[in-house]
Amino acid sequence: MRYHILHTTSYIYERAVVLNPHVIRLRSRADGNQTLHSFSLEISPEPAGISQVLDLEGNAITRIWFVEPTESLKITVASEVETHSTNPFNYILEPWATQLPIDYPSSVLAQIMPYLNPQGTPSNIDPIIYELAQEICHEVNGKTDIFLMQLNQRIYSNCKQEIRETGAPLPPGITWKQQAGSCRDLAVVFIEACRAVGLAARFVSGYQEGDPDNEERHLHAWVEVYLPGAGWRGYDPIQGLVVADRHISLVATALPRNAAPVSGSIRGNARSTMHYDLKITHLNQPS
Repeated sequence: MRYHILHTTSYIYERAVVLNPHVIRLRSRADGNQTLHSFSLEISPEPAGISQVLDLEGNAITRIWFVEPTESLKITVASEVETHSTNPFNYILEPWATQLPIDYPSSVLAQIMPYLNPQGTPSNIDPIIYELAQEICHEVNGKTDIFLMQLNQRIYSNCKQEIRETGAPLPPGITWKQQAGSCRDLAVVFIEACRAVGLAARFVSGYQEGDPDNEERHLHAWVEVYLPGAGWRGYDPIQGLVVADRHISLVATALPRNAAPVSGSIRGNARSTMHYDLKITHLNQPS
């Protein structure tokens, strides 16, 4: 699939402020699952400085900084991306990874530890989510791939979708109790359940093709799980889908707070409002 994406984010301040350095995470990832054919970034007012950075997790981010006060900030990103994962089940797990819990070789464990236990201790797993994960694991006799499919469907079937444009994900136990949440809330439930059974998982922000009969588009969030023999594989619990070529990833990270599309602060006491406009066009061009 090939897509053109036009994404504009605007901040309006009630009075002039000085913008502290900001981080923009709106450049699509370039890897085996997708190709970034073109990318442009327009910022108003023009920054005093701009720096392209590759973070520790391989995400391309942009750092900007300013000098003059301003009453607004507008960020416009235009990109053309081609996705390649037409068959998300095209893999064979390593024989030692088909059953939970997985006994990782030490060389693999060292690389995936930030995605298994980013907070430093297994005791941080929410007891409610731990119970959910163990229940499903027991039901599927510990089969790794079936666990993931069942977890995806359990969240999709039980939780009502909500739109919440701003704010960090809710704690996973709260989301599961209220049986409702935004895409990022449900993604965090999925991640926590994976980590509860020893599966490395990370938070992904990006775009999804959406309903062709509805022009409204939002930023999206889902999960990638590291499967030995298959690499990182995507699951979208708010849609009950395994991720294929209709998802476009921007950032993949162990901690959701590191996936915010725009982050930064201001100097000055002023309230602000945020507006965004997102258009995703399917170009219908063959690979």
